[in-house]
Amino acid sequence: MTYHVTIVGGGLAGSEAALDLANRGIAVRLIEMRPMCPTPVHHTDGLAELVCSNSLKSTKPDSAAGLLKRELALLGSPLLEAAQRTAVAAGGALAVDRVLFSQMITAQVQDHPLIELCRQEATDVAALVAGADAIVLASGPLTSDALSASLRDLTGSDALAFYDAAAPVIMADSIDRERVFRQSRYEDADQGGDYLNAPFERDEYERFVDELLAAERVIAKDFESRDLFQACQPIEEIARAGRDAPRFGTLKPVGLTDPRTGRRPWAALQLRAEDACGQSYNLVGFQTNLTFPEQRRVFRMIPGLENAEFARYGVMHRNTFIDAPHLLDDHGRLGTEAARAVGVPVYVVGQLAGTEGYCEAIRSGLHGALAVAADLRGVALPPLPPETVYGALLAYATDEATTDYQPMHVNFGLMRPLEPPVRNKRERYGAYAARAEAALASYREALDAVGLMPR
Repeated sequence: MTYHVTIVGGGLAGSEAALDLANRGIAVRLIEMRPMCPTPVHHTDGLAELVCSNSLKSTKPDSAAGLLKRELALLGSPLLEAAQRTAVAAGGALAVDRVLFSQMITAQVQDHPLIELCRQEATDVAALVAGADAIVLASGPLTSDALSASLRDLTGSDALAFYDAAAPVIMADSIDRERVFRQSRYEDADQGGDYLNAPFERDEYERFVDELLAAERVIAKDFESRDLFQACQPIEEIARAGRDAPRFGTLKPVGLTDPRTGRRPWAALQLRAEDACGQSYNLVGFQTNLTFPEQRRVFRMIPGLENAEFARYGVMHRNTFIDAPHLLDDHGRLGTEAARAVGVPVYVVGQLAGTEGYCEAIRSGLHGALAVAADLRGVALPPLPPETVYGALLAYATDEATTDYQPMHVNFGLMRPLEPPVRNKRERYGAYAARAEAALASYREALDAVGLMPR
């Protein structure tokens, strides 16, 4: 029997779900509103476009981000494979050439015989039922107003929203290499490294912070902490919390030695390659709400960036998501009476479901695909062990006891405590990793037993 699934949204979660389901022999109709309906942050009409950063975070096996990639790899994620094939140098992180990555995913979707790519805006969830055995909503943080209104009808409550911020990208040939030096943290400067570093002297840092705090912002208000996701705080908001706050966060000089002085700088901005050829660089951690002219003026005060040419300015954008703990089950299905009345199961994945982070969105799309495939084929989806990093995030995001829900990355703070407790941080993270690996192996065996592991 051939099943048909309609997916709304061609971002990371939607593309992952579409490719995974199609690879299982399930026909997919993938609806993407771009380019007919552009957004403030997307620059292309490509699928799986990365808009904030090109980094998918750490690959270290004893980190939460590294364990998440391990899950994706062992479960056969098409997007993780594409990320590895389009990777650029980023030390212990997985960063990609975002153009090549998006082009690869777009081509895979367009060329797949079981995927129909529809370039149109989805405005009404109920209208998606025709010809579909299930609906997957993966419309992301910039879900259109019309679809948001339809979703509110299904959930019985308003969607939540906060502002998310993206960092600027500058051209490599506009960087002063006499001042900026290449080094990864805790490596000798003469050994090179995957990052460029712009070092501040104390007086340079003080002048920079003065102008940063005085600069004109796009949204002229002082945000409360609840308005901004902490991991994407604009650099000016971090400085507003304390003049030295950037120096102990984004601009921390720890592990760096300026070869011009032979000592650690007062502060340092790191720059990471945006593309495989190193033609452009991302200002790491410099998400911002400054106007474009102010970004030019203030960020050119950074030593070595006096003549910076901006390939992309930093932006802020709305992030819409639902109250997952009170609306979704552990399969990601909407459980409200209005959703059940649609006639086919409605799933929500990705940032719309409240995950935060690139790999989290990919993993959410994969989990949604597994859930849909299991439900359509009438087999029980094995429960995802909370000892895995995504299992811990899923448990948090579907726990009705979770209050004041905010989007979350995978992190060890969500993991069940170790028994007995391990005090040493490195040993504790290693123990989390070992426990997660064992749980993941059992989960894969359970998926294989019901025919849900990819062949």
